[in-house]
Amino acid sequence: MSIYDVAVIGSGPGGYVAAIRCAQLGMKTAIIEKYTTLGGTCLNVGCIPSKALLDSSHHYEHAVKHFADHGIEIPGDVKINLEKMIARKQAVVDQTTGGVDFLMKKNKIDVFEGVGAFKDATHINITKADSTVETIEAKHTIIATGSKPSTLPFIKIDKKRIITSTEALKLKEIPKHLVVIGGGVIGLELGQVYRRLGAEVSVVEYMDRIIPGMDKALSRELQKAMKKQGVKFYTSHKVTEVKTGAKEVVITADDKKGNPVEFKGDYCLVSVGRRPYTDGLNAEAAGVKLNDRGQVEVNDHLQTSTSNIYAIGDVIKGAMLAHKAEEEGVFVAETLAGQKPHIDYNLIPGVVYTWPEVAAVGKTEEELKEAGVKYKSGQFPFRALGRSRASGDLDGFVKILADEVTDEVLGVHMVGARCADLIAEAVTAMEFRASAEDISRMSHAHPTFTEAIKEAALAATDDRALHV
Repeated sequence: MSIYDVAVIGSGPGGYVAAIRCAQLGMKTAIIEKYTTLGGTCLNVGCIPSKALLDSSHHYEHAVKHFADHGIEIPGDVKINLEKMIARKQAVVDQTTGGVDFLMKKNKIDVFEGVGAFKDATHINITKADSTVETIEAKHTIIATGSKPSTLPFIKIDKKRIITSTEALKLKEIPKHLVVIGGGVIGLELGQVYRRLGAEVSVVEYMDRIIPGMDKALSRELQKAMKKQGVKFYTSHKVTEVKTGAKEVVITADDKKGNPVEFKGDYCLVSVGRRPYTDGLNAEAAGVKLNDRGQVEVNDHLQTSTSNIYAIGDVIKGAMLAHKAEEEGVFVAETLAGQKPHIDYNLIPGVVYTWPEVAAVGKTEEELKEAGVKYKSGQFPFRALGRSRASGDLDGFVKILADEVTDEVLGVHMVGARCADLIAEAVTAMEFRASAEDISRMSHAHPTFTEAIKEAALAATDDRALHV
C-alpha cells in the first residue's frame, strides 16, 4: 500500500494547486481524480471553455458590427463555423489540462484516476473505471471535490433541450431562442455567447435584478448594456414549470404580479447556481460532517470535524470561485507545513466575464448601509476616458466606497472594458488598507482604462475628479 503525507481528492484549481504547494513544501503528495482529465469543472467545463467561447463570439460580433467603423472592410458576409469554434474551445481546454498534467509530473505528484472514497480517516479507496479498487494511506487528506450545476425540483435536465452549462459549451447548432433560467454569472456569460452568434436570448430571473449578489449599480449598468445588445430580461419571475417536446421547450413562470406567463424556446439553459459535490466520498466513514446544505463543515483553519482532514473550494462555505479555492489550497498546504498563512475573504474579487465585464471587491453599498457604516462614494464613467473613446468601449463606470472618517477604501465596484483585470489594483490597494486619497495620488499611465480607478478615487476624495 502506498503511503503519503497528503492526499488530495479532486483536481480542480483548489485541488491541484494544493497538491503543488504541498509538494513544494516537501510533502509526499497524491491527487485523486474521477475523470480522465485533470483540472476539474473550471478547466474542463467551466471558466476556461466559457472564456474561449466568449472570446470567439466577441471576435465575430466585432467583425459584424464594428470593423467597418475602424475602416476594415470584409468582402461578402461574415460566417460562423460553430463546429470550428467549439473545436478551438476544446483545443484550449486540452492545452490547459495538459499543462496541469505537466505540473503534476514536474512536482512528482502521484496521480490516481478513479473515485476516491474514505475507508477511514487515514485510508482512501480509489475505485477505477474497470471497477478495481486500490487503497492508499494518507496522513492528511484535502477534500477538493468541487460542485455540480443545481436545478429546480420540478425540472428534469435531459441534456438535449433542457441543458446545463456543460451542454451549452458543446452545442452542435446555434439556438433560435435560448431561454436562460437564472440571471447569475453563468447564465449571463453563456447567454451573451449565443446572443452574439444570432440567437434570441431571454433571461428569466427570480430576484428583482440580475447578478443579485453584487452592488445594485453594477446590476443596473450590466442589464442596460446587455439590453442594448438585444438580450431580453424578465426579473421577479418565478419559474413554475418546464416542459419539453421534440424541438421545443415551454417555460411557465409567475411574473411580479403573480400572473402566469409562458416562454417558448428550442433550448432552455438552467443556471440556478451550483451545489457542493460529495457523492461517493463516504465522508461519514472518516467522521467528516456535512451541513444541511451538503457542504463539508470546516473551522477557520479549513479543518473538518476530523482533525487530519481538510476541505477547500466549492465543497465548503463561501463564494464558488476558482481563485478562492486556489487561495484555500495554498492556505491548507502552508498550515500543514507549520506556517501561518492568511486569507481575507472580504478581499476575494468577483468577476462576470460578459462584455462589458463586471468586477467587484469588498463591501457593496447595500452591505455598508445595513451595517450602519458611514461611507462616501466616488464614481467615474468610462466614456470620459480617452482610452475608452479610442477603443469604442464606452459603457460602464468605476465606483469606490471609502470610510467617511478614515478614507480607507471599503469596496470597489466596476463595470466596463477589462474590469476583470483592473480589479487587481483595487484588491492590492485594499490588502494594504489604502485610502481613496492614496489611490488618487498614484500615477496611472495615460491613456489607459485604469485611469477610471484614479478618477473614481479623486471623486471619493472631496469630489475632485478631473475629467468630468
